Amino acid sequence: MPFQPFNRLSAFVSVHGPGFAMSAVTAAAAQFLSEHYGAPAMLMALLLGIAFHFLSEEGACVPGIAFTSRTVLRIGVALLGARISVDLLIGLGPKLISLVVAGVILTILFGLICAQLLGRGWRFALLTGGAVAICGASAAMAIAAVLPKNQHSERNLIFTVLSVTVMSTLAMIAYPVIAARLGLSDLATGVFLGGTIHDVAQVIGAGFSVSDEAGQTATLVKLIRVTMLAPVVLVFSLVIRAYVPDDGVGDGKRPPLMPFFVLMFLLLAAVNSFGLIPAALQSLLPDLSRWALLISIAAVGMKTSLKTILDVGGQAMFLIVVETAFLAVFILCGIAHFAS
Repeated sequence: MPFQPFNRLSAFVSVHGPGFAMSAVTAAAAQFLSEHYGAPAMLMALLLGIAFHFLSEEGACVPGIAFTSRTVLRIGVALLGARISVDLLIGLGPKLISLVVAGVILTILFGLICAQLLGRGWRFALLTGGAVAICGASAAMAIAAVLPKNQHSERNLIFTVLSVTVMSTLAMIAYPVIAARLGLSDLATGVFLGGTIHDVAQVIGAGFSVSDEAGQTATLVKLIRVTMLAPVVLVFSLVIRAYVPDDGVGDGKRPPLMPFFVLMFLLLAAVNSFGLIPAALQSLLPDLSRWALLISIAAVGMKTSLKTILDVGGQAMFLIVVETAFLAVFILCGIAHFAS
């Protein structure tokens, strides 16, 4: 009897260990490529995962890959909350916060309208709009967790993650040049980069390539967008439960009223706001979050074949491009308005 918990843990590890280990090794390889060749780690993990798609079809890795793509993902998103604090929000001021929040909301609404015009479903619109508006791959995976599943769910998720990661990389290169051509100050450049580039790593890279002030401002503005992840996911969940009928497509499960990983995100943000996270953990938790997301995105890649990604079509790519352009134009207009 005393050994029952140990036996359960041993059984869990034996079932899920191979798939998790393969995902972790793939993530480590992606990180190596990122550090040595400058390629985005998320993109490398995704592409390497796709190359090992056969592991998710049969064999010992199948349960672990499914567990990693779902549970480890939620852990990574929850740990993002340790980066957030009330002091961060206060330091940026109401005007800047309003601009960033408006950009998130309007980009999602713009995505819904464009998806309707392009004949795409509302699930795909929320997935792409949220990913572009908030924090790229992390937001896409968090939003996918509360959307009702259908036969295209995994395909749409992997396509969105791949597309926003590529777009974010291109933006990291192009946006500092655009800011320089427009004659933006370092502060305004930081607001532009942090308010528009999808992934945190690319925001940091673009910002500090301009100046320390631009890099610090871009990072702070980006974290405001990350703060929006929890309320946006919660609103999506509540609206879906209230207004979307169960059409019997997919697994038939309704999204949770309040996803546990969202609660943990908010709890960690609250604890960090009160300064209750020890200094050692303040640096450790963001690293754990990054690795959890990297490992889970490798597992997500393993679950999707390249053919299914190509089946999404050019309209889907066009949707993500116009959402990205809309957000960039909106933030630039906001900067011009506040500067006048």
